[in-house]
Amino acid sequence: MSVVENAPDQTLPAAARSVDDTRLLPFLSVATLLVSALLLFLIQPMFAKMVLPKLGGAPSVWSVAMVFFQAVLLAGYAYAHLLGRFLGPQRAGLVHLLLLAVTAMTLPIAIAPNWGAPPADGTALWLFGLFAASIGLPFFTLSASAPLLQSWFAASGHREASNPYVLYAASNLGSFAALFAYPAVVEPLLTLNMQASAWSVGFAVLALLVTAVAFVLRRGNGVAGAAPTPQTSIVSVADRLRWIALAAVPSGLVIAVTAHLTTDVAATPFLWVIPLALYLFTFVVVFRDRPWISHATVVRLVPFAAAPLAISLVGAKVFWLTTIVLHLVVFTLVTLLCHGELYARRPHPERLTEFFLCTSFGGVLGGAFAGLLAPQIFSGNYEYPILIALALLALPGMFAGGARRTLVKASPWLAAAIALAMVWYVTQLRLPAAFELPFSALLVVLTACMLLLRQRPVAFAGLVVMGLLLTTLWRPGMAPIETARSFFGVHTVVDLADGSARLLFHGNTMHGAERLRSEDGTPVAGAPEPQSYYYPGSPLAEGIVAARGAKERFKDRFKDRFKDGFERVAVVGLGTGSLACYLRGRESWTFFEIDPEVIRIASNPAFFTFLSRCAPKARLVLGDARLTLQASPDRYDLIVLDAFSSDGIPVHLLTHEAIAGYLSKLTPHGSILVHISNRHLDLAPILANVARSEGLIALFKEGHPAGDVMTTLRTASRVVMLARTPEDAGEAARHWTAMSPDPASALWTDDYSNLLGPMLRAKFGS
Repeated sequence: MSVVENAPDQTLPAAARSVDDTRLLPFLSVATLLVSALLLFLIQPMFAKMVLPKLGGAPSVWSVAMVFFQAVLLAGYAYAHLLGRFLGPQRAGLVHLLLLAVTAMTLPIAIAPNWGAPPADGTALWLFGLFAASIGLPFFTLSASAPLLQSWFAASGHREASNPYVLYAASNLGSFAALFAYPAVVEPLLTLNMQASAWSVGFAVLALLVTAVAFVLRRGNGVAGAAPTPQTSIVSVADRLRWIALAAVPSGLVIAVTAHLTTDVAATPFLWVIPLALYLFTFVVVFRDRPWISHATVVRLVPFAAAPLAISLVGAKVFWLTTIVLHLVVFTLVTLLCHGELYARRPHPERLTEFFLCTSFGGVLGGAFAGLLAPQIFSGNYEYPILIALALLALPGMFAGGARRTLVKASPWLAAAIALAMVWYVTQLRLPAAFELPFSALLVVLTACMLLLRQRPVAFAGLVVMGLLLTTLWRPGMAPIETARSFFGVHTVVDLADGSARLLFHGNTMHGAERLRSEDGTPVAGAPEPQSYYYPGSPLAEGIVAARGAKERFKDRFKDRFKDGFERVAVVGLGTGSLACYLRGRESWTFFEIDPEVIRIASNPAFFTFLSRCAPKARLVLGDARLTLQASPDRYDLIVLDAFSSDGIPVHLLTHEAIAGYLSKLTPHGSILVHISNRHLDLAPILANVARSEGLIALFKEGHPAGDVMTTLRTASRVVMLARTPEDAGEAARHWTAMSPDPASALWTDDYSNLLGPMLRAKFGS
């Protein structure tokens, strides 16, 4: 954006001098928007990390947080719209400066006091309320900056004020930068207290920048009236509805595609950042007079990406990296499609705040659908294909000839889609293995048809919907038994195609398996044998045996109290209940599980029989283990932390404060087993440092069973044992590897943790 270089000339007319007085306005507006957006998107991960010890980590936490931020963004845009409608830029600036001052009095950012533990039900509303009470005002104040500054710039009379929408691109560029700055720079270098203090300093800088903008606007007083004002463009109800719809679909998609990638494809740390960053970057690309990618190019590319996605949305995840790239490419293109149409339909700047109010409302609708409503009405992440299909409605020519004609042309496709959906929901049809090859060929033919009809938008969209539905019917090698969705993700119980075993998946991560038939095909009788990470001889099994043996050595001192080994055992994380089959005699075992759907599945002998056959009297405690275990009146001889086998870990369960809490619930000669199997994070050094801080010994064991996991049902695992003395660790002290503290890894606390370090160590080594 150019800036007028010449100094004010007293020979110029007054209006021209006023325009020259605003020469700094573009620079100040861009700088203010960048700082505001940077603060806006730094507060989100910072506060989410603060709240982890109260709630725990889950993909849906991010979804609910996104809906909250979108709702407050809508409120901020409404505030900006009202200021712009009833007050001029100067008075509006004074009001906003007053709001900034009031907000500054609430800093630094912190969790609202007197906020109790989350309830078993209604966790989403609890989290929404916590966010509102803690950071609602700062976020509201920041959210109003983009439309306010753009409206002030439009009314400034500056020669480039005819298109203030380009400033929105600058705002999103700041948001884009914040998303990558937090995990790469802020989190590794600063504690939470330091982050909150630095954020307060940034807020002060923002207040100074807003004051500078208001001062420049005051010097340019009367400019807007000095030049002819174009007539306000006519905006119809249909225009507003289009704005809302074109904003709603990408907003819902960013949540849906993130949930799909982080649970169904690969729960890689920081993967959630990429869709949101791409979403913001699309505004930077298209909200300008000369977009970096022309709208016509986007329209041409969409079919070539959407067609292969339609036949690969559900299925094998062998080529997971290629799958991630495909999903991100499609998401980016359809978001560019919608946002390009949105920019093309922007109104005159006099309607700017109304335009952003409608788009923000659309963002709330899309986010609420994907983040709040869909988890309640769908058992799987079905909102994702629905939103992909809705995005295709933005293709040019989709409504050529009117909506009625389009509906008539689409009716055969709608009928076919309804028929397939009925087959799926009512009969849960799954193709026999013999039909997998012909079905694959059918999908290839379907893709070819999509590409041949790509210039006929109604037919193309219909074929895409057909492909999305057909691929949901395809489950090669597995027969789903139960699909359940909760606040913490999607759980699927499946049988192998040959009926030999039953597995539980959380997204694409297996959380337990039970063998149903032996190698000769006869049903398994008696107590089931633990599988997956828990098979006999696995590090977890060895650790339990070693801890029990150590406890039995003290039985003479405690007479008959420990004749069965342990008196009480606490297990954090239930899964299928596999560990229950390591219970012996009169031992009392308690399982702490945060997800009610996991408890329902593991407790039902129609799904898995570990609990019903091995530990029918085991206690099942619902809630976050860090809170519920601490509230338990009992002390335990063994605590098993089995909440880290998924690739998305609850960090708050591994901090110094968390381990100290577990130790307070441990008997004098007890021990802690921590299951740290993870494809993307090396957590062993973290535990070694925590052990040193508590004066514990840390022992490590890794198991690598031979054979294919779908045949043997045995998976590799990594386990750490924490104990006060080698005697408390039993045989593990002799056969496991003693771990030394890692000086390169900082001690994790509730105030500091850093996922980037363990991820890089797992990827590239120490």
